[in-house]
Amino acid sequence: MSRRRPVFLLSVLAFGYAFLYVPLLSVIFYSFNDSRLATVWGGFSTRWYGQLFSNEEVLQSAWLSLRIAVMSATMATILGTMVALALTRFGRFRGRTVLSGMVTSPLVMPEVITGLSLLLLFVSLQQLTGWPGQRGLSTITIAHTTFSLAYVTVIVQSRLRAMDTTLEEAAMDLGGSPLRVVFDITLPLIAPAMVAGWLLAFTLSLDDLVIASFVSGPGGSTLPMLIFSKVKLGVTPDINALATLIIVIVSAGVGLAWWFGRQRST
Repeated sequence: MSRRRPVFLLSVLAFGYAFLYVPLLSVIFYSFNDSRLATVWGGFSTRWYGQLFSNEEVLQSAWLSLRIAVMSATMATILGTMVALALTRFGRFRGRTVLSGMVTSPLVMPEVITGLSLLLLFVSLQQLTGWPGQRGLSTITIAHTTFSLAYVTVIVQSRLRAMDTTLEEAAMDLGGSPLRVVFDITLPLIAPAMVAGWLLAFTLSLDDLVIASFVSGPGGSTLPMLIFSKVKLGVTPDINALATLIIVIVSAGVGLAWWFGRQRST
């Protein structure tokens, strides 16, 4: 029995890793395919990467997606941290239940409903105030901040609830103001959770297709929207190359976060 158990566990582990990573490895493998057919191997080549970097449409969409992802992740981290602090450190106050429910509602709301409601909001604002004149960078950033805020709040709130409050209480007993305690004690202690929330918000924004399709306008195509429009005409090797670059960027971000977290813990 004891010999069969490691074999079973290794089999489950191998199946799990294969289920998760074989599709990604196949995309990376075929990105170096010399053939024009995405799934027919024609020899090793990097020419699709060269064509990708000379494609102005792809570069503009990638730059737009990166700007939106960085801005929305930063805004979601700041706002999500503030909401998490209010929900965990300010006790019970009027409207606390409503605030908690409204912040976490995007976690269970279908993306189609979120995208449609944000589109109606922007159209109403345009009719009433004249803003936004054109949907694109600003509207997609606000939309991504809205649904990423819930994920950051949950992550930071979990860290705050698990954190020992004796250090904060000791700092206040020594005369520290609440604001000084937040910046000198609380924020450094929850920094790993804030970094994890930022990375998650960045990845969600970079991956989003549905909500961005609702709140974007002419000339505001993000990278997922461009890839989806190209895939509808058939998967080509340059799409595999583009997907490989995204995998490398996200993996590098996760690796850096792990390295900084390890350096901080040691």
